[in-house]
Amino acid sequence: MKILISNDDGYQAPGIVALYDALKDIAEVEVIAPEQNNSAKSNALTLHSPLYVHRAANGFRYVNGTPADCVHIALTGLLDYRPDLVVSGINNGANMGDDTIYSGTVGAAMEGFLFGIPAIAFSQVERDWVHLQSAGRKAREMVLAMQHHQMITPTPWLLNVNIPNLPFEQIGSSRLCRLGKRHAAEKVIKQQSPRGETMYWIGAAGPVMDDAEGTDFHATAQGHVSITPLKVDLTDHANLGYWGQTVSRMSTAAV
Repeated sequence: MKILISNDDGYQAPGIVALYDALKDIAEVEVIAPEQNNSAKSNALTLHSPLYVHRAANGFRYVNGTPADCVHIALTGLLDYRPDLVVSGINNGANMGDDTIYSGTVGAAMEGFLFGIPAIAFSQVERDWVHLQSAGRKAREMVLAMQHHQMITPTPWLLNVNIPNLPFEQIGSSRLCRLGKRHAAEKVIKQQSPRGETMYWIGAAGPVMDDAEGTDFHATAQGHVSITPLKVDLTDHANLGYWGQTVSRMSTAAV
């Protein structure tokens, strides 16, 4: 099995080191990750400046770009083989509910999925890397189980996984979940720069709004690992009929 690892916290982040250490003896593992922290970069690609790849002392390769850049160039020419699995993380903090839209961790995994490769985004629920080795063991356990059950095939899928910051023995079973939902983000933070200009900082994520049973927020709060299958199709299939009628009326009115 060949695994490509990336992340959004950067190639020196403890999370990606822990993930590599957890998987390196069960597969051929390659790490290609951003040079700097790229949190909240989602699926962004760098199109107007060149990308450079360097190799760190520990063998990891790093790119002056986004998480999606790393996976994209790996799969379109940097690697001379096609990985069996793309794994992203372990992220420093949760990627649940609406956070998945912005997440660079999910963006890296999604890039692999878009190229037809099974992909997993791993995150820890809390920040600061508490019990990180336990999260690495849980990621290893999951990948081995998928390999055993022959789930790592040419048919792609995309999973978003959040692991509680607990000792390994205290982490609950895995739960299949839907994404929860947050309230709108907090207000922007305004400050004055030393030159007297107004600076704006994006506010904190909003508090949880939907943490009902069955959501990722609920499962992880109970100490379980949340697993949410994701898709890329953003079409509002449930309301295609409504919009079909609306567009038809608009077209008639325009005439």
